[in-house]
Amino acid sequence: MDLFEYARSKSMAGEAPLASRIRPRTLEEVVGQQHIIGKDKLLYRAIKADKLSSIIFYGPPGTGKTTLAKVIANTTSARFTQINATVAGKKDMEEVVKEAKDSRGMYGKRTILFVDEIHRFNKSQQDYLLPFVEDGTVILIGATTENPYFEVNGALLSRSVIFELKPLEKEDIKTLIRRAVYDQERGMGAYGAVIEEDALEFLADMADGDARAALNAVELGVLTTGPGPDGKIHLTLEVASECIQKRVVRYDKAGDNHYDTISAFIKSMRGSDPDAAVYYLARMLYAGESVTFIARRIMICASEDVGNADPAALQVAVAASQAAERVGMPEAQLILAQAALYVASAPKSNSVTMAIGEAMESVRTVKASVPVHLQDAHYGGAGQLGHGAGYQYAHDYPKHFSRQRYLPEELGDTVFYRPTENGYEGRIREYLDWLHEL
Repeated sequence: MDLFEYARSKSMAGEAPLASRIRPRTLEEVVGQQHIIGKDKLLYRAIKADKLSSIIFYGPPGTGKTTLAKVIANTTSARFTQINATVAGKKDMEEVVKEAKDSRGMYGKRTILFVDEIHRFNKSQQDYLLPFVEDGTVILIGATTENPYFEVNGALLSRSVIFELKPLEKEDIKTLIRRAVYDQERGMGAYGAVIEEDALEFLADMADGDARAALNAVELGVLTTGPGPDGKIHLTLEVASECIQKRVVRYDKAGDNHYDTISAFIKSMRGSDPDAAVYYLARMLYAGESVTFIARRIMICASEDVGNADPAALQVAVAASQAAERVGMPEAQLILAQAALYVASAPKSNSVTMAIGEAMESVRTVKASVPVHLQDAHYGGAGQLGHGAGYQYAHDYPKHFSRQRYLPEELGDTVFYRPTENGYEGRIREYLDWLHEL
């Protein structure tokens, strides 16, 4: 590193965002994540002993994935290099591998490769790394906000230890905020800022476990607020609310939170909890989820979990889907809420789901023919083949019901539809029982 590069790096470090400047340098400075870096935990022991194997950090934004990688960089005797999967290409990886081989061959020094956003690597890029991870040329540290079991090559996963980072607790966020406000060396202490207790509580709560969101709000507040009569910058509740404005919701429309939230939404409707259903609906809408996607899930639930216990549920869901698309947000939230609350509050039956499931399985496993008397007799020559012969027109019989056979002979007396006693389906059950008695 020459004099100019050194000066440039020092300048960039001083101008870096607060969240980057305040980042812990040692394990002792790390806040939270004690379930993986507590003193009796595997990761803590491995870092302290400088005996890391390949690992992948997985968790929501702002929980410390990059921080832990930087701590490892500061404590390991191995050579540490970093790339970001959003911009790195195969040429970058080839250069890393070449330098790692040289370092190992010439100095006997291991290389730790930190790949941020590793889920952004495509399959071929991940495959390229595999042999070098396997033979120890590089020790991989991957960081991802996506579930690695979905997004990372299975072979890489089998050679790595997965550590899941949790959203930080409110008290952890408060500790970081205080550090950011009052730290003279790396925080905002030189500005003479103070944070009021209600503002501290508010920011820690609104950050929703995301340290970066809280620190960004602190930095914005300090830099945009003038000093008071006492010469200090006061971070009040009003300042804090202006700087963060909207609660950070851990929700990625392509990631785990997307699937977890829609799963909770559907299970709440199925479980007849309208309060939970409308909460998860609001969570999705707040995060910008597709109105079409939400409406589609409500329609499916209306058939899968309500069915004929309340046939109107599907009508409401379909009408809501059409209306929501025509109206658009924000008014569409009213329409979707009405449909979700109706489905959640409706009597439940999965008889439709069971019936079609068993029927599909029967079609797959049993070879059966349509009975001759039910076959189409209207096309030319059908009559000569005997199609339709013996068919009994139901409306010609008392109660508009004929006791002829409709299922193929091969299926015997198989029953697919078993109506429950819930809601309207109870009436259907009574009617079918009455027909069977005839």
